Order: sequence, then C-alpha cells, then structure tokens
Amino acid sequence: MPSVLWFRRDLRLTDLPPLLEAGRDVLACFVLDPRLEASSGPRRLQFLGDCLREVQAALDGRLLVTRGRPEDVLPRVCSAVDATTVHISADFSPFGARRDAAVTETLTAAGVSVIATGSPYLVSPGRVTKDDGTPYKVFTPFFRRWREVGWRAPASSGPSTADWIDPDGMPGLPGAVEPPDPGAVLDVPAGETAARQRWAEFVSEGLSGYGGDRDRPDKPGTSRMSAHLKFGTIHPRTMVADLDVRDAGAAVYLRELAFRDFYAAVLHEWPASAWRNWNPTFDTIEVDTGPEAEKLFEAWKQGRTGYPIVDAGMRQLRETGFMHNRVRMIVASFLVKDLHLPWQWGARWFTEQLVDADAASNQHGWQWCAGTGTDAAPYFRVFNPTSQGEKFDPAGEYVRRWVPELAGPDNTGAAVHRLKGGRPAGYPEPIVDHAAERVEALRRYGLIGRG
Repeated sequence: MPSVLWFRRDLRLTDLPPLLEAGRDVLACFVLDPRLEASSGPRRLQFLGDCLREVQAALDGRLLVTRGRPEDVLPRVCSAVDATTVHISADFSPFGARRDAAVTETLTAAGVSVIATGSPYLVSPGRVTKDDGTPYKVFTPFFRRWREVGWRAPASSGPSTADWIDPDGMPGLPGAVEPPDPGAVLDVPAGETAARQRWAEFVSEGLSGYGGDRDRPDKPGTSRMSAHLKFGTIHPRTMVADLDVRDAGAAVYLRELAFRDFYAAVLHEWPASAWRNWNPTFDTIEVDTGPEAEKLFEAWKQGRTGYPIVDAGMRQLRETGFMHNRVRMIVASFLVKDLHLPWQWGARWFTEQLVDADAASNQHGWQWCAGTGTDAAPYFRVFNPTSQGEKFDPAGEYVRRWVPELAGPDNTGAAVHRLKGGRPAGYPEPIVDHAAERVEALRRYGLIGRG
C-alpha cells in the first residue's frame, strides 16, 4: 500500500525513523508553507532550498516540492497516490502542533492516518518528567533524568529503504515548485552531506577543546551544527554516537544538546512562553517603547551602539545569519538591561536573521538573559559589554573582523574594546552609558513584586 513521507524538520535520509515505518512504496513530499516562507529571511530560505535540492538529488528527482497550506495540499497528495498513511517526525513547537492538528483533522476525515515516529530531539518533549509526572522547570534535575531516560541508537535508514514513487508519473498531484533559491550566500553549506562532514571534522579537530574554546568568538571553537540541527540534516542521535563522555569536551557538548531538549520541553509544556514571560512575575517590569526606544533599537540592529563587542556581534548576524553564542548573550543583555527594551524585540530580530532560528532555543535563551524564564540568569546579572569583550576576545580579533573601522594600528590587542587608541572617525560614541544603565536596570527589576 503506498504511503506519503512528509518532510519537515528532518531533511535527510539517514537515521530517519518515519522512513522505516513508511513501507516500500513511498511518495516523498515537502510542502512550502507560505506562512513559514513569510517569516524566514533569505539565508534561512537558502539553507532550506539547498537541503531540499540535495534530498531531490539523492532520490533521483523523486521528491515532490509543492506550495500551500499543508491541510489543503496533503489530502490531494494522498488521493493522487492512493495513500492511506502519512508518516512524519513529530513537531512539538506551538506552530507545528497547530499545523499538524489541522492536517490530522483533514486527513482523518479523508480516511488517511497520520503516523508520527521520532522527533528532532534526543529525548522528545513530554518524556522527561518528575516522579509525579509533572514537567521540570530547572535544567539540572532535568539533565539528570534526561540521561536516565536515554535515547535509541541511530535508525538504519537510507535512500534505498523505499521504492520511491516518481511524482512526474502521477496525475492529480498538486503542482511542483522549485525549492527556494533567493541567491543568498551561506557561511555554512547546507544538506545532509555537509552536516555529516562538518560533524566529523569537529569530532576530529574541535571536540577535545570545546569546553574551553566554545566561549571564544575569536576562535573556531564551536561545532557550527545549529543550523543542521534546526533543519534536521543530521539527527542528534547520529552525533551522540560519536561522543565519549569521559572526554571533557564531549561531556560539555552532550550537556548543550540536553539544553536544546530542555528548552523544547519547556515550550511544549508552556507554549505561551514563545512570546510571553515564562515567569509572569516579570510582566510588570518597566520597558521602554516609543520613538526614542525605536531609535536605540535601530542602532543595536545595525551594530552602531559604540560598544565594539556588541557591534561586532550584530554585524556578524546581519552579514552572515549567524552569531556566536557567547556574543548572543552579550548583545541580548545589552538590549534588555542597557537599552531597557522588551526582550521580544530582540527575539523577533534574531528570528528574522538567524539561519538556525529555533523558537524554543531562541526565545528561552532571550528569557534567560532577561531573567524572565526557567533557570534564568539572576536579574542582577548585567553583562558589562567591555569586560565581556576583553575576557572572551582578548586579542580583539573578533571585533576587528566584524567592525573593520576599528582594525587600524591604534587599537591593537584588547585595547580595541576600550578604544584606547582613540575612536575612529565615523564610529559612533556609546549610545548609552553602561554604568548608569546598569543602575537603572537594577532599579526597575528591584520594583518587581512591590505592588
């Protein structure tokens, strides 16, 4: 009996459990949802398109890429190939859950079953709970239980697992479209082959030093796997199979993968936390809006705050669709606690710009910095952008790379973070005084809960 394999955040053929469940006669399908296209910047669409082209090539062109609302498109797909099942990897995001509910309702009415097998996570949301069945709100105990629950070995799937139905020979299918190709330049190549190659390189050359180098934006110390995990060109099971947690770097990396699962579980349990404070106590905090706030926000977005490490991060984001994680924390703290702007403003900008934008990790990372989420940084922790730059970019190489006007001979080494060699013409003065705004941030946070 034919079936449909509906790709979403699993753009690979290796270690793909729903492919094993789909049977032999399978139509591979990806539905370009206009809602997601509208919310994705050109680099994220480019990454998606490149992934789809690789899957198409691996299947000798037998991947149907079509456009529309999935609840409208998939019944037509199933009818055209006489499929009675649609196989998917489960999606636990608020948007994905709503979309899948709508699709399931429509397909069920047409006599088609939707079968979810696996998910993009090592341990799917809802599986790691306390003894009483309630979800964890704190990472450390979650992490202990997460390791106890564990995960399966990689699935033994691949291109030859199924006899792929050629959509060109099936009248009645929705019209095929080309995968997105906006012409954006990516600093990390997309697709399953690139994901596996990059992971092998990192395991061989970077994993042992990961614990110390991951906080250094001036070094290639991170895996750069975040976009691949976002689009599912590799499953974390495949990655963990290469980790020997007796090694310090591997143990730290595993913990980061656990954080990814933790934030996904938090968003699944509290879907409103995608755009609202997980901790409602902070709903009363005073934030700035209006024309002056918008002006400061624009300076932040453009990387023209006058603080070198902040500007370097924002320019890296704008120019590449990526920002180093340590710098993400620095620029987020600056927006929330130096500029007193809503964390949602920053989270939306990151969502628009980042190739690896993921609602769970992005929004809850922002709430960590704002002090409004689970395991949040204490509200009185206010990152000093200058000392953070000196600590994590000690030779100033990261700043000089992304803020070239500061690359002159007068601002050598760590001096660039304090501009001891002078502020070049055209580089802005600080838009706020950090010391004064730190005091103001503590005043505002201190008022919470006082009625």
